[in-house]
Amino acid sequence: MHIAIITPAAPGSLNGNRATAKRWANFLIQLGHKVTIDVQWDGREYDVMVALHAWRSAESVAQFRHKYLHRPLVLALTGTDLYRFIKSHPQPTLASINAADKLVTLHGLAKNVLPESVHHKIHVIHQSALPVNPSSIKRSVKTFDLCVVGHLREEKDSLRVAYAVRNLPEESRIRVLHYGKAHNEQWANYATEEMKTNARYHWLGEVPHWQVRKAYTRCRLMVLPSVMEGGANVISEATVAGLPVIASDIDGSIGLLGEHYSGYFPVKNTHALSELLLKAENDGGFVETLAQQCRQRAKLFTVDAERQGWADLLSELDNV
Repeated sequence: MHIAIITPAAPGSLNGNRATAKRWANFLIQLGHKVTIDVQWDGREYDVMVALHAWRSAESVAQFRHKYLHRPLVLALTGTDLYRFIKSHPQPTLASINAADKLVTLHGLAKNVLPESVHHKIHVIHQSALPVNPSSIKRSVKTFDLCVVGHLREEKDSLRVAYAVRNLPEESRIRVLHYGKAHNEQWANYATEEMKTNARYHWLGEVPHWQVRKAYTRCRLMVLPSVMEGGANVISEATVAGLPVIASDIDGSIGLLGEHYSGYFPVKNTHALSELLLKAENDGGFVETLAQQCRQRAKLFTVDAERQGWADLLSELDNV
């Protein structure tokens, strides 16, 4: 089949949606299909459309459905779709959801915010990640390094980890390494000003992915403080790399790490995060528990599992 993948992220962008589109395109090509990635549908004929983002791709979804009433339409729901736009822009967001034949979600708890009438459309596909070379793992010793991986923006609660380490005991060796592009100049200023008074916080900006993978081999923990996530690929990357995770207790993270994971803290709770980080620094048993739990979840995030998820979805489309 000739499959269109529509993503609002432009070519060359390091936006997560663009990376996801490219990875999925590779899987679909491996499964024997032809794939075209574009930012919006230009009217060309395709056998199947896969649209990322219910709200931002709403026009493409509506136009494709209008012209091709009986051709399969797959909608991949992002974190902002599920936890923002379904409330703030309900009409176009729900129109896309209702128009789709299948809804791809990146974790199993997405159904909690979707209308029951569309639950039968949900197909969970966990995002995969490549493992690191075990021989390259050399955890920090002089400092207890934590990495934060994600663009600086409101949804990520990006400076929460910086706030949590501001007033740690002087003897603490915790250091925060933050990788990600600032969403705008204001966020860049926030991070820059934070570094002037918070010696534990280091914002390194947008870097090539190989540098992020190197951080996974050097750091002791990855922290994901987000307010909303559709199913963060950095969790897949960290767990597959053998790096324990501490995360805010949102559905997007619980859906990936499991209900009984030991490394959650309440959203935006600086004190609770600070206490959890100190516990990790001073309790090797706690970190090993997190590592064991992450190893158990890592099998969900293999390349083979994600590719098979798409193979299964395409098979289901035959019955739509």
